[in-house]
Amino acid sequence: MTVGEGRPTVAVLGLGLIGGSLARRLLAQGLDVTGFDSSAATRAEAATAGIVVAEDVESLCAAAPDVLVLAVPLRAMRPVATEVARFLPASTLVTDVGSVKGPVRDVLVGCGLGDRYVGAHPMAGTEQSGFASSSAELLDGARWAVTVTDGTRPEQLAALLSLVTGPAGGCAYVLTDDVHDEAAALVSHVPHAFAIELLNLVSAAPVRDVALALAAGSFRDGTRVGRTDPRRTEAMLAENAGWVAPALRLAARDLEALATALEANASTAEFFDRADDVRATWRPHDAAVARLGRAAPQTATTVSGHGGEGAVERLSVDLADAGWRSELIDLCLAGWAVVAVRGTVLELGGAASGA
Repeated sequence: MTVGEGRPTVAVLGLGLIGGSLARRLLAQGLDVTGFDSSAATRAEAATAGIVVAEDVESLCAAAPDVLVLAVPLRAMRPVATEVARFLPASTLVTDVGSVKGPVRDVLVGCGLGDRYVGAHPMAGTEQSGFASSSAELLDGARWAVTVTDGTRPEQLAALLSLVTGPAGGCAYVLTDDVHDEAAALVSHVPHAFAIELLNLVSAAPVRDVALALAAGSFRDGTRVGRTDPRRTEAMLAENAGWVAPALRLAARDLEALATALEANASTAEFFDRADDVRATWRPHDAAVARLGRAAPQTATTVSGHGGEGAVERLSVDLADAGWRSELIDLCLAGWAVVAVRGTVLELGGAASGA
């Protein structure tokens, strides 16, 4: 796929919550979208929603889409990718929406698709699952992690970022697989484990019924993701075990120390105050992302946007430059996000503007 040759054709393989939402959104944006799902019922639902549904994986790939999005469960990735590799033309860019990146890349490399793969993960979702729970609005303003290696070609990255920041309506942080998987463990996978453990504690308690009757906002919010399909959560944590397990051990150590201090009537201030910097600076990002992703673009080679009230500060990285990869990753690690693509130039915003 070459940037600048019109709107891409997109195939989405797997029409669950995320795949279905992406297909719905891209279709609403006027893109040529084809989908397939192993479930006949899901295929029927998608067709009713106006999505062109392929008969099978072979026909989905044979249509030679510009971009193929793998949106299947992690446990199905290897057999699906093996089948895709048999039929997909060499010109198609392959991406995914999975919550781990390193293991997925290993699978795709093993299937012969690694040279055309750019990883992606939209940080969006609900506790629901399936196409019936998907919506064209779910990905509005979503922050995407997009992952690269030393072998990622700039034109491939630009093509995917054009899709993410354009029709998909999001912004993107370009990272390595390891950085993504460590960060996802901290802000997604470990919270899923905590949510399930809260449910486990109540489930085993003798006061279970009255506790659930009394439960209000804190329990509802703390257990939301724990109410999703447990097999999906189990697969997600297992695939990212290298990062999830150490984080869980750190959390268990801290909670054990807190329990000991409480029993001894000792000071617990260090536990409760350690994250003061996060409490002081971090805010839920939905509104900020929507503003960031839709701000009027400004041409820049370094920093722009100081000129007036409401201006958005921007940086840019040119993919034609030899050092683009390290420069782009360093900026994203510092909190800058890609918000637009102009040819080979990526426009970034966010860190300095406080979004």
